[in-house]
Amino acid sequence: MATGTPAVIALAAAGVRFTLHEYEHDPASTDFGREAAAALGVDPMRIFKTLVVDIGTDRPQLAVGVVPVAGMLDLKAIGRELGVKRATMADPKQAAASSGYIVGGISPIGQKNPLPTIIDETAELFDTVFVSAGKRGLQVELPPADLAAITGGKFADIAR
Repeated sequence: MATGTPAVIALAAAGVRFTLHEYEHDPASTDFGREAAAALGVDPMRIFKTLVVDIGTDRPQLAVGVVPVAGMLDLKAIGRELGVKRATMADPKQAAASSGYIVGGISPIGQKNPLPTIIDETAELFDTVFVSAGKRGLQVELPPADLAAITGGKFADIAR
């Protein structure tokens, strides 16, 4: 099984119990979260995607929203949670450069530049949730409380 991503290293170093789930990524797929849900046979409400947003006014200021792949990020809601009037999706190149991961494999865990992180509150409905482990075709399963702890994140209603 593939290991050694910054996310996996961070989890192991923190002593967090987790399970890795590897699957064959289809290079033609661009809906990475739904692909993971289908490949792993997991409810798309339990697999969460990591979205990098820009909350800056004069210059880019990035943050992370973690929402179910079955839903969408509410940009107004995450903006409110981060104390700004407006949030936009970050440029994919900025998201990749800041996180250290490629788009489609961005994990909220072990980012090169840790960012403020908001996790949709629906994660708390499950004993465990799945997020990217830092590369396409690799998911990590862990309790939502551990996800919040390792990312310094907080739970809020940010998905629609």
